[in-house]
Amino acid sequence: MDSSRGQNGIQSLLAAEQEAQQIVNAARNAKLARLKQAKEEAEREVAEFRAQMEADFQRKLAESSGDSGANVKRLEKETDAKIQHLKTEAERISSDVVDMLLKHVTTVKY
Repeated sequence: MDSSRGQNGIQSLLAAEQEAQQIVNAARNAKLARLKQAKEEAEREVAEFRAQMEADFQRKLAESSGDSGANVKRLEKETDAKIQHLKTEAERISSDVVDMLLKHVTTVKY
């Protein structure tokens, strides 16, 4: 009778061990499935973010290159104004510069 109780105890322990192993395997599989799902969601979010950033970049690039004609005209106008200013200043002080140069060239120091 003791051997049958011992045998039943061993059988119940083996059954409990198998059941525990099944529970652990099920939990491990569920964890792997959750990790795979989280990875897929993260990849999708990254792809969406990348697409949004690329669209923003392309829009800004189109905006800035679309105004390049206006920028060129503005720069040409600014350059012409600066050139005219330099010519005016050169005309204004050229006689003073010539006088100063003549003074230094014709003055003899002993």
